Formats: sequence, structure tokens, C-alpha cells
Amino acid sequence: MRAVRLLLVLVGVGFGLWGVWLMRDFTSDQLISMGTWLVGGVILHDAVIAPVTVLLGVVAARVLPGRTYAVAAIAFLVWATLTVTVANVLSGQGGKPDNDTVLNRPYGLSWLILTAVVVIAALGMARFRPKTPHTSAAEGSPTNG
Repeated sequence: MRAVRLLLVLVGVGFGLWGVWLMRDFTSDQLISMGTWLVGGVILHDAVIAPVTVLLGVVAARVLPGRTYAVAAIAFLVWATLTVTVANVLSGQGGKPDNDTVLNRPYGLSWLILTAVVVIAALGMARFRPKTPHTSAAEGSPTNG
């Protein structure tokens, strides 16, 4: 296991160094912009996204029945990941008025359809999920007794 961890660390450090190498020709404005986005992303995550996610989890745990809570949590995770992935096209960033081939699709409608698919799949999973015995972590899993 140590060898695998060491290999993963070396690969990660290698990619990090490669990224620094690729930035060698960046202007100071590009470096400042990159730093702003990096710091802004951390602040946005820590000040908004994480607390809202925790709050939604607490509310869902109190409101949803036990067997649907896990399905709802997974559906939210999938939906949030997909939403963050397409946030730039939903906001219209990157579009160019002189090039109508860039951002030329109804991305908002596509996102709504994808959201509906995630909700329908979650409802189906919650509806047809088999009932399993619930045990606390202290009691162990049902197979371990």
C-alpha cells in the first residue's frame, strides 16, 4: 500500500510541476486573474456551497423517510456536480457575438431536462428501493450482527 501511495504522490507532484511549467509564459495579469479565481473558488466553497449543502443535508435527514434519504443525497450530489460542470455555459460566459457557433444551443433547457432526469431517476430509485434493516454504526452491519 505504501508503494501505491508513493506512486500517487509522485504522479500528483509531477502533474503539479507540469502545470507550473506551463504557466512560465503567463503575464502578471494572467497570474493575478488565476489567483483571484483560485481564492474566490475557495471562499465561495467555504462560505456558501459547504454551509448550504450541510443545511440541506440536515433538513433532508429530518424531513425525508430513512430509506429515501440516501437516494436524495446521491441525487443531490449528481445534480450539483452536473450543475457546477455546466455553470459556465449556463451563464453564457465564453460566447462570442461574432461567432455564432460558440454557445449556440439551448443550454438552459438542456440543464432543465437533465435536472428532470435526475429527479425522475431518484424518485424511481426511492420508490423501488428494497427495504433494508437499519443499524447504527455502533451495532455493526446486519451481516456482522
